[in-house]
Amino acid sequence: MTLTQFLRILIARRRLICAVVVIVLAAALGASLLLPKKYSSTVQLVVDVKTTDPILGNGVPSPQVSSYIATQADIIGSDRVALRVVEMEGLDRMPLFQALWQDATDGAGDIRNWIAGVLGSKLDVKPSRESNVISVTYTGYDPEFTAKIANAFARAYLETAVALKVEPARRYATWFNERTKGVRDELEAAQKRLSEYEQRNRIVSTDGRLDVETARLAELSSQLVQVQGLRAEARSRANQAGAGDALPEVMQNPLIANLKADLARREAEQDQLRGRLGPNHPEVAKQAAAIQTLRQRVSAETQRVAASLGTQDRVNVAREAEVSGAVEAQKARVLQLKQHNDQIAVLQRDVESAQKAYDQVTQRLAATSLESQTQQTDVAILTPGEVPIWPTGPRLLIKLALALVVGVVLGGGTALVLELGDLRVRGEDDLVRLPDMPVLGSIPGIGRGGRRLLPGRSRLIGRTSGGY
Repeated sequence: MTLTQFLRILIARRRLICAVVVIVLAAALGASLLLPKKYSSTVQLVVDVKTTDPILGNGVPSPQVSSYIATQADIIGSDRVALRVVEMEGLDRMPLFQALWQDATDGAGDIRNWIAGVLGSKLDVKPSRESNVISVTYTGYDPEFTAKIANAFARAYLETAVALKVEPARRYATWFNERTKGVRDELEAAQKRLSEYEQRNRIVSTDGRLDVETARLAELSSQLVQVQGLRAEARSRANQAGAGDALPEVMQNPLIANLKADLARREAEQDQLRGRLGPNHPEVAKQAAAIQTLRQRVSAETQRVAASLGTQDRVNVAREAEVSGAVEAQKARVLQLKQHNDQIAVLQRDVESAQKAYDQVTQRLAATSLESQTQQTDVAILTPGEVPIWPTGPRLLIKLALALVVGVVLGGGTALVLELGDLRVRGEDDLVRLPDMPVLGSIPGIGRGGRRLLPGRSRLIGRTSGGY
């Protein structure tokens, strides 16, 4: 079938098509007038995603703003919010809803879930594309009830948003509270071990004590080196005691020096007396006895000085042993103090680690406890739902336009079906497709008033070989 043939069919059956269109329009108009009017109430919510949380100190990252708003929109349309609306408004106790539930489910299931499902089916949540505003629209048959439910959805969403934020915080707070007890016990145990160790070893404070003891050890070591030097020097002099006259102590002794000077004077006098009186004179013998006495005194003093060097060596040996013992004792004290310091450092690190863990847990406990008590959210009602004045449905013009399209399509389809059931020749091209039907000619149709009709309106009145 060509477009020309289809147009000829539509023109030929235009009355039928118009009748179908009129019937469909009338049906749509009647249905629209019979259907109850629908009203819509819209609540606008604004999501403040840029404000920093006053408790946690964080906010929503910019790349996640769109997904965050989409999540809030899904929460608004969730069953939890709808159930909260049913609970807040007491819809499950209304006789109207109870009757509707009985008729729809014969009393099967939970009426609250059924009402929540009905409310959710009439709710439309649309986040804005270029802002942080979410529009919540509820559509119903009663204007006041529609505005009431729209505002109830907004309030229920705010409560649910706070609950979704508070419930995890409460669970965390409970866990952190339990964990705080364990961490506090660990801290007390670490402090007790440190205190017991200090008491057991009688350690009052280790601050600067190691430095003092180390300085004392260095001082004792210096004294030991000094004593060892004195001992070596004294021992060297003691070894030289056989040549007592050459000892510095002997040479520097004033008594020995005086005795030697007196001895030299008397020897000089003896030589003079011997030369003047002769060797056997009593004065010479007396002088010789005095000289011998002086020599004995010099020898005795020299031996005494030499003996004192041995005594000094023994004193130095004793002093060296004493200082050496003090050095060893000081070394042991320093090593023990270092060992105590190392052990105390380990115990103090345990205490510091336990203290740090305790501080972190208590900080998180304080934050989660504060968060679990908050009643604030980052969403606010921008525009509450007003009672609608004008209905939003049924939309008569849209329905009539749709009915017009449907009527035209239905009328055209009806005309085409009738045409296929009752084939007629409406033009020369229709005769061409007939078998064994030569076309002799065509007579133009004459309508009412002498008007010439289209070729398709004329009828071929001649027939040849049984063809029409």
